[in-house]
Amino acid sequence: MPIIDHATFEELKQMSGEDFINELIDTFIEDAPTMIAEMKSALEGDDADTFRRAAHSMKSNAATFGANELAELAKELEILGKDNKLNETGDSLKSMEEAYASAKEELEALKSA
Repeated sequence: MPIIDHATFEELKQMSGEDFINELIDTFIEDAPTMIAEMKSALEGDDADTFRRAAHSMKSNAATFGANELAELAKELEILGKDNKLNETGDSLKSMEEAYASAKEELEALKSA
């Protein structure tokens, strides 16, 4: 399964234009580590609401680019935050971070030259 769904990505590229897609990718790559850091800190502080919001943002942003695995992992974490079950996150946050690293690599390769 591709890390980035190319049909979704191409659709976004068509809608946003060649120039703007690079900006969108850069913004996502800049924002995602902040969201991950927020989730880690919320997890440590047992702040389910902040955790849920950061997971929701990650899910939405990942889905925009067609990073489906990343979006799915973020969605699972969002639900745990919503249900106030942060104690059940286990390795999910680490898995999401790994999925982000893969998505970031592929998005950088997809940037218009």
